[in-house]
Amino acid sequence: MNSTFLQRRYLVSFQSRRLPHIFTDVLVIGSGVAGLRAAIEASRYGQVILVTKGQVIDSNSYFAQGGLAAVMDSSDSLASHVADTMATGCGMSDPAVVEHVISAAPDHIREMREWGVAFDMGDNGLSLGREGGHSAHRIVHAAGDATGRVLTEVLVERARQCESIKIFESCFALDLVTDPPAGGSGASCVGAITYHERYGLQFIRARQTILAAGGAGMLWRESTNPPIATADAIAMVFRAGGAVSDPEMMQFHPTTLYVAGATRSLISEAVRGEGAFLLDRKGHRFMTEYHEMAELAPRDVVSRAILQQMAQTGTTHVYLDVRHLGEEAFAARFPQIDRQCRHFEINPGTDLIPVHPAAHYMIGGARSDLDGRTNLPGLLACGEGSCSGLHGANRLASNSLIEALVIARRCGQVAGEALAAGNGQYAKEFDWANAPSTRTELDLTDIRNSLRSLMWRNVGIVRRGDRLSETLEIVNFWGRYVLDKEFYGTAGWEVQNMLTSAYVISECALRRTETRGVHYREDFPQTDPVWARHQNVRRTEYQLVVE
Repeated sequence: MNSTFLQRRYLVSFQSRRLPHIFTDVLVIGSGVAGLRAAIEASRYGQVILVTKGQVIDSNSYFAQGGLAAVMDSSDSLASHVADTMATGCGMSDPAVVEHVISAAPDHIREMREWGVAFDMGDNGLSLGREGGHSAHRIVHAAGDATGRVLTEVLVERARQCESIKIFESCFALDLVTDPPAGGSGASCVGAITYHERYGLQFIRARQTILAAGGAGMLWRESTNPPIATADAIAMVFRAGGAVSDPEMMQFHPTTLYVAGATRSLISEAVRGEGAFLLDRKGHRFMTEYHEMAELAPRDVVSRAILQQMAQTGTTHVYLDVRHLGEEAFAARFPQIDRQCRHFEINPGTDLIPVHPAAHYMIGGARSDLDGRTNLPGLLACGEGSCSGLHGANRLASNSLIEALVIARRCGQVAGEALAAGNGQYAKEFDWANAPSTRTELDLTDIRNSLRSLMWRNVGIVRRGDRLSETLEIVNFWGRYVLDKEFYGTAGWEVQNMLTSAYVISECALRRTETRGVHYREDFPQTDPVWARHQNVRRTEYQLVVE
C-alpha cells in the first residue's frame, strides 16, 4: 500500500550530462525571512544562488502580521520568555534550543533595526505588543500589522545589493540531489534539480545547500497561507531519505476572517493581545470558561474552544469583538486588518468580526540542530521547513520569525565555514530513470481540492484513529495514480508533494496515540508521558522508518 511513496526518489527522470549545469558555493531554496537571512550570511563566504518558485516576496513570511518575540524591556526577562516557550511546547521543546534562540533574539532585533527595519515605536522606545501564551508585552512589530512585509522587503533589498547573491525567481526546486543518487543513510546533498519557466530543467550543483522552503498550509482546505505553501520542503527531504521530525504538528490559527466564498485572511493574535474578545452567536464571551488566560490562551486551546462553541451553537463561525477598542485606535494599530474588514463592509468600530480557525504554521519539518544541520551532510535547514525543537508540540506566538532570523544566520555561517574548510563536493555525473506508468491519469485539480478537504476533515484540529486510517487509505490510493507519473509543470509537482506530505503527516498523527499541543486525538484525549518525544520519520526504498 505504501510502496509508491517509499519507492519514488525523484519526480522526473534525467541524465545529468544532458541537463544545463549551474555551479555555486551555496544554494538556498526559499525566499522567506529564513532563506533571505541565510543567503545574506552565506554570501560573506562565497557565491550564493537563491531559488524561489514564485516571486521573491511570495512566502509565508511576507504575510506575517504579529511580529517578533524578544525581551526588549527591563520589566521582562529572558527566563520568563523561556518559561512561556517551554510551557506552550507541552513537554517537547528542546531546552538548549529554546535558551539559545530566546537569548539571541534581542541582538537580532537590534541588527534588523540597523539594517533599516522600521519597527513601531512608543513613547519610551519600541512599541511592544502581547499575544497568546506570553506573560509579558514583548512582540516587536512594524507598520502595525504588517511586520512580515516590512521585514521581508528590507531583507530582499539587502540581498539584491549583494553582488555574490543571485536570485532566481519562478524557479521550482523539484528534488534535492544526493550522492549516491538514491539518498538515505550515507548520502550527501550536492544540490538540486530545478525547473525554470524560461530555461526548463536545470541541475544546480552546490557545495552546501540550505533548505528554507517551508509552509504546508495548502494541504488543508481552510488556511491562512498563500498558494505557494504546498509542503514542498517536507516532500523533498523525505524523498532524499532525510529525517522529517514531528510532521503531525500543524498549528491552526484560531482567528481568520470568515466570509463565505472568500479566501481566509489572518486576523492577528495581536488583536486579542490588545484586548479583543471572542463571542459566540448569542453574544456570549466563552473563552473564560476554557482557560485562565481566556483569549490569550495558547492557540491550540483557543482553536478547539472555537470549534466546540461552534458545534454547541450550530454555527460556522464565532465573532471577534473589538468595538470597545475604538474605531480610530483599531485602524491605527491594525491598518491592514481594518482594510480587509472594510473590503467586506465590516466596520470594526461598530460590527462584530466573523472568524474561524485555519491551518497556519507547520511546526514539523526537516530535523535540524542549532546550526541547521540535518542528517544529510551538505544539507542545512531553517525556517518553517525545518524542525529545530524550539516549538515542541505548539508554537508560542511570534517565536517563528525570530527563530528564522537566529537559525538562518547560523546556517549561513555553518555553510561558509564548510566552504572555508574545503568541505562539500560537486556531484558526479549520473542518470536517473523512473519506470513508465501504466495506470490511468487522474484529474490533478480534483485530487488537489479533494485532498485539502480530506485533510481538513480528518487531520485537522480534532483527530481520531479511524479517520486517520481512512485518510491513509485514500491518500495511498491517489498516490498510486499520481506518484507513478512524471509531470512537466508545477501543478503536477505540487500535487505530488502535497500527497507525499499528507502521507507522512497522517502516518505520524495515527502513530501518536495521545493528545499533546496542536495534536488532539478525540480517541486519546489525555497526554501520555511516554509520548514526550519527537517522531523522526524517513524512507528507505522498502520501508518507512519511524524513530
